[in-house]
Amino acid sequence: MNHPTLLEVRNLSVAFESDDGRLLRAVDDISFTVGRGECLGIVGESGSGKSVAAMSLVRLLPRPAGRILSGEVMFEGEDVLKMTPSQLHELRGGRVGVIFQEPMNALNPVHTVGDQIAESLMLHRGLTADAAWVEAVNLLRHVHIPNPDLRALEYPGSLSGGMRQRIVIAIALACRPQLIIADEPTTALDVTVQQQILHLLRELRRDLSASSILITHDLGVVAQNCDRVLVMYGGRVVESAEVTELFGNPRHAYTRALLASMPRRNYERKSILPTIPGMVAPIQDYVEGCRFCQRLGVPESRLTKRYPLVEVSPGHWVESCPRCMTDII
Repeated sequence: MNHPTLLEVRNLSVAFESDDGRLLRAVDDISFTVGRGECLGIVGESGSGKSVAAMSLVRLLPRPAGRILSGEVMFEGEDVLKMTPSQLHELRGGRVGVIFQEPMNALNPVHTVGDQIAESLMLHRGLTADAAWVEAVNLLRHVHIPNPDLRALEYPGSLSGGMRQRIVIAIALACRPQLIIADEPTTALDVTVQQQILHLLRELRRDLSASSILITHDLGVVAQNCDRVLVMYGGRVVESAEVTELFGNPRHAYTRALLASMPRRNYERKSILPTIPGMVAPIQDYVEGCRFCQRLGVPESRLTKRYPLVEVSPGHWVESCPRCMTDII
């Protein structure tokens, strides 16, 4: 399905400065789009660059080490990377809502959850304190928190992980954003609560007619929730396609390895899951060529050329490393 473009990322590169002054690229020249009403999944192992890419979209990189080297982030035709501080303030929490990975770190432990939601409403929607409190309680009710009048008076430390995550979602959605960025929203939650949170996100996305970016390492979550998916490895996009196409016809060796490592119903109980061979290279040791081949032990002397993405079928793009487009796993 084609969606009118809401967000377009062009040739984005992001680096962190090391202690010795080197700039280490965590995101290396990636491009993608998000359509209106679309859910884009960004998937990959820890360290693949997916969270750094997502936080770059609203310029929330750790400072002073993190910096955007190049690229454009066009949101409704405006380049986020050229926005003034006041424009960024209006964008974050207003037109773009962010659900952070760890809710305990995202919430202030010395303020009630109601006050934290109300603060966002006063800053971005200009509500009075009384009106913001009423709306904060309504938002808690909207994210299915029981007894919202009482919960609004509690502090984050007295709430469960699932409750805290719902509050982070309520803050992100307070101003009815056009784009929701959810960075590993189910991390550290048990399976039942994970499903509740994911169901809530689907429900809210439908109610708000919002687009979303879902960052995860779990392809099962992608299959259930996303329209399209980017597979990242070593700070690069190695494959992108609509979800049904990617699961039915994975072309890159890394994508196939991720799919093979997923649990399946026909596996015997307590069987050992397949694993991806090799180790992820440290960021300071990244080669210019195919970084998945680097993991698999191909000599670095043969990994000096970066292969471009090629379209193998309509809307299905793959990094064209000839080794990774054959069955090397």
